[in-house]
Amino acid sequence: MALQTLLVFLGVFLLVADYMRRRKPRNFPPSPFPLPFLGHILTMDFGDPIQAAQQLSEKYGDVFSLHVGSMSCVFVSGFQMVKEVLVNQGENFLDRPDLPFDVAVFNGGGLTSSNGHTWKQQRRFTLSTLRNFGLGKRSLEERIQEESRYLVDAIGEEQGHPFDPHFKVNNAVSNIICSVTFGNRFEYSNEHFQKLLQLLDKLVILHGHPAIQLYNFFPGILKYLPGPHQTVSKIWKLLESFVRDMIAKHKEDRQPSESRDFIDSYLQEMAKDDRGGCFREENLVACTLDLFFAGTETTSTTIRWALLYMATYPEIQARVQAEIDAVVGQSRQPALEDRASMPYTNAVIHEVQRISNIIPFGVPRMASRDVMLGGFLLPKGTMLMLNFTSVLFDKKEWATPDAFNPEHFLKDGQFCRREAFLPFSLGKRACLGEQLARAELFLFFTALLQKFTFRPPADAAPSLRARLGITRHPRPYRICALPR
Repeated sequence: MALQTLLVFLGVFLLVADYMRRRKPRNFPPSPFPLPFLGHILTMDFGDPIQAAQQLSEKYGDVFSLHVGSMSCVFVSGFQMVKEVLVNQGENFLDRPDLPFDVAVFNGGGLTSSNGHTWKQQRRFTLSTLRNFGLGKRSLEERIQEESRYLVDAIGEEQGHPFDPHFKVNNAVSNIICSVTFGNRFEYSNEHFQKLLQLLDKLVILHGHPAIQLYNFFPGILKYLPGPHQTVSKIWKLLESFVRDMIAKHKEDRQPSESRDFIDSYLQEMAKDDRGGCFREENLVACTLDLFFAGTETTSTTIRWALLYMATYPEIQARVQAEIDAVVGQSRQPALEDRASMPYTNAVIHEVQRISNIIPFGVPRMASRDVMLGGFLLPKGTMLMLNFTSVLFDKKEWATPDAFNPEHFLKDGQFCRREAFLPFSLGKRACLGEQLARAELFLFFTALLQKFTFRPPADAAPSLRARLGITRHPRPYRICALPR
């Protein structure tokens, strides 16, 4: 009886301790009924978290909460509430939470994961340096045009036969940020760089594995167990080693009075050592990894979606090509100044970004102080996930949200900006590469459609099914690029 009593007492104690640990303010956002210790783990759909978030939002409102293991999170849906977080109360939600897996990999550095003074200094310096190396200038546009020619030549070598465009597109897009960050581009035949791009792709896929999310919920257990989270950690270390090698080479041959690229500029800033210790090599590695990864994955994924949609909707592709022929012709390359005269092409690119929805939950935010949101109290330290899917597919904002429809961005035949178009987020932590990404999307897309018509292989219908990892990206596909 003594043992039974002890077990009952222990069980009751653990239940009470779990309840006290999870207890929230009286007007905290609503949530489903939680299980003891596990919280809402059965409510979460690791196979389709986008649909699960949409369904929970319909049931509990635009602001609701979930709790799993050691972590609780508030989900925010709908354009008005998302805008409230990003803009109206942006100062209250600038910080990133310390997610256990991100801390284990990045140690809270770089452009994406850092907070406070460190983040402000790194972002300000990076924006300034990108401008110095051509962001918004003709010189960077010329780099993209040059890389477009390499990509067109590489695709032309396929001679209209079915091929997977994945790594050709990845290499082309990555070369733009590599030229700014490392000072050079990499040939599509460079085996070492191709292996890096394959590691990057594996990383994107594995980050969507449930094991990564479970690590954040139960880090004390998962860090000792084998699984995809261990593989992801190893891949990040390999990418970090690549960046450290590039930094070492820059240290060997750089001229202190001359900056060739981002790494040189950062090394110069480190030498000044007057920013409170923010500019040190660990942050240089983290910032460079952020630029390399974000500057490769997001834009290349969007272009791969664009080619897939063009093959799926040949009548839309034909209208884009007709506009390219009328404005640009075949004798010269498209230029950014052509964009204002190509409303339909611009609308198609925006619609690809909307419907492909490659970052459906953005990057997590954290309340930096006690704050009211939608009538609910969020204590300091509350983590937020923004449901961008609810904005980009909102029936109140878009005439046919579930259909690929470039008319969403056209009015009386002219391109029309939409306030609910948020692929780059909003506010002070919006994507710092937005201007570069917009230039790349327009120049690569128009260069490809100027020279090729994209068709699915004769034996395979195009599929628009997606996989969710770090990004929402197309499943592997083959396509035919027929010379025009």
